[in-house]
Amino acid sequence: MLRAYKQDGDHLVEQGSGANLADAAWLDLYRPLPEQIASAEALGVMIPTLEDMSEIEISSRLYLDGQVAYMTAMLPGLTPDKQAVSGPVTFVLTPERMFTVRHHAPRPFDTFAEHASKSASGIRTTERLFLGLIEEIIARQADLLEGAGKVLDETLREVFSPQSRKRPQILQMALERIGQESDVIARIRLALLSLERVLSFYSATQPARPGDGTKLKVILKGHQRDLQALQEHADFLSSRVSLSVDATIGMISLQQNDTVRVLSVVAALFLPPTLIASTYGMNFKNMPELEWAYGYEWALGLMAATVVGTWLLLRWKKWL
Repeated sequence: MLRAYKQDGDHLVEQGSGANLADAAWLDLYRPLPEQIASAEALGVMIPTLEDMSEIEISSRLYLDGQVAYMTAMLPGLTPDKQAVSGPVTFVLTPERMFTVRHHAPRPFDTFAEHASKSASGIRTTERLFLGLIEEIIARQADLLEGAGKVLDETLREVFSPQSRKRPQILQMALERIGQESDVIARIRLALLSLERVLSFYSATQPARPGDGTKLKVILKGHQRDLQALQEHADFLSSRVSLSVDATIGMISLQQNDTVRVLSVVAALFLPPTLIASTYGMNFKNMPELEWAYGYEWALGLMAATVVGTWLLLRWKKWL
């Protein structure tokens, strides 16, 4: 899919399928078809393949080709079947327009056109358009981190609630949610690190422009500070994940200890009666008790007495 956006004042307006791509300020290629790639490359850029975008070498993700800058970041998004993944997104900046190439669906690429007029950088130039999109992406990562923090808070409240001691499935579901949020935080951390590299490369290679360039540097520094703050927030949430896992496993261990304690008490109560029954169940010839008229009642009474005695001993030791 190829979406072309044209600048209309401070707004981005999506063009129709038959519009002239040369008039577009932003071309967004999502899982592009060969003919769509050819249409974009006719404007003087090379559209990287998914294999090129997935290369982990820095020289394959951040480089200049004449006046065209190619920058690839790993961003969280959804696959066509709605699976959460982290995938590469390439930003291609030319003096005339911006290209984005992706094979999954990060949400900021669907919402930026609507919010472009509210960005701090504006959209008058390609550089401002790029920084506005980065601002939208950073805001999305902040929202995801905030959502993960809320889920962890709710999960901890459930773990420490009295109901969790009575319903083990609550703890199992809590562990599943913690694992899911840990995966989300890991993808966000990867996105923040890759965005930091992208902005560092952009800062080092952006052309010097009198007047406007100074303002862009201020906006760029603000984005970089936001990334650092979000990285610290992600580190904090990672520690919360560890706390949540330890707390949940600790509650599970307490439940297991209660179960084992009950079984141990039952075993201790029936151990003396078992010994008595085993003793009088031996088939030896010379056993005086075999001739007792009330031997059966005596054995039962002795068993009951040992059970009561063991119970009182456990209560006295406060083991029950």
